[in-house]
Amino acid sequence: MEQPAYQAALKSAAQMLSRSDAELDKLMTPDRIIQADIAVQLDGGETVFFPALRVQHNSARGPYKGGIRFHSQVDVDEVKILASLMTWKCAVVDIPFGGAKGGVKVDPKKLSQLELERLTRGYVQAFVKHIGPNQDVPAPDINTNEQTMAWMMDEYSRIKGHQMHDFVTGKPIALFGSKGRELATSLGGKFILDLMIEHFKITKRPIQVAIQGIGNVGGGLAKLLGLDPRYKLVAISDSQGGIYRPTGLEVAEVFEHKKTTGSLAGFHYSHDITNAELLELDVDVLIPAALEDQITADNADHVKAKLILELANNPITASGDAILNNRGIPVVPDILANAGGVTVSYFEWAQNRQGWYWEEGEVNGRLQKSMLAAGQKVIKISEEKKVSLRVAAFLLSLERVDQAMHLRGKLVGHN
Repeated sequence: MEQPAYQAALKSAAQMLSRSDAELDKLMTPDRIIQADIAVQLDGGETVFFPALRVQHNSARGPYKGGIRFHSQVDVDEVKILASLMTWKCAVVDIPFGGAKGGVKVDPKKLSQLELERLTRGYVQAFVKHIGPNQDVPAPDINTNEQTMAWMMDEYSRIKGHQMHDFVTGKPIALFGSKGRELATSLGGKFILDLMIEHFKITKRPIQVAIQGIGNVGGGLAKLLGLDPRYKLVAISDSQGGIYRPTGLEVAEVFEHKKTTGSLAGFHYSHDITNAELLELDVDVLIPAALEDQITADNADHVKAKLILELANNPITASGDAILNNRGIPVVPDILANAGGVTVSYFEWAQNRQGWYWEEGEVNGRLQKSMLAAGQKVIKISEEKKVSLRVAAFLLSLERVDQAMHLRGKLVGHN
């Protein structure tokens, strides 16, 4: 696996802040990795054990925060990376959480709904000593959703003997989840995109956009762009491939075609393209919103976009990022661009703790204020220090985490 771009940027930021290798190593090392095997009784009566883990990276600024994924490829090294990213993501938007991530090695498609519920409750039982609203606040991730969070909240409340709405975020609104949470990552990305379009003076109208990924985040952004006449979606893809139409796609029709056929292929008035081809289209904005390691040393020279907005985690490798930087193509890093989700998760946690709930307009207004404040700070640092947006974001987040650790006596040396 190639080095993720964030690790190179974090090292550059640490060097600029005169942090020693030992300090950087401490900042990059998780506080703890907890592992367990969860016993689940299948509907047929057989008991199966599923490996599970929770990586808690850093809690200097507040309780750990991060999603739980159910996936057959759950791997401790990947989860460590994602937990670290959550630390920096929370810091860059200045919310009082640290980073964590968890997972269960399972193919959830092979389990019934009852078996999934037993697995979910088993996860809470296995990790109950290490998770909680003041310790570590889980959320949905790959193959988990608001129903998963409802089961988790109920199981934690059962174990503790009283209601604990603030234990998880991403809950159904009927169980005191936050309004606005479903589109939060996409909307936060849209706020940052608008800011960067203005900053980099991309004046062409409409702005041509290609999105890799039509899932919750990429698909949500596509719908938002469809409502804004400044933008024109010209390409979008799913896991099988994509469609491209230089004169623009009708977003509502694309979703209807996908819903009806189960695929994007064959959408009228468009060309079928591969995910690799989508990355190299001549567009104004490219938005990787699917998988990691999509832009690498092998294809970064062929990217033609004027701006890249990372909505996926780690879609660009360090070598690919270096090539894009040398070519003068600005990249808005994932820890800023896709931080809308964790920001509204924080709002949900805060609403649960105060027992007072906000209307969607208030949630979105607070999200916009948080995202723009972070984006403007990153732009300012980038210009003042003459560094990429990614390094600027890590300078901001690293300094915040570093300061919290020093104030708490967890690091010595710099103040």
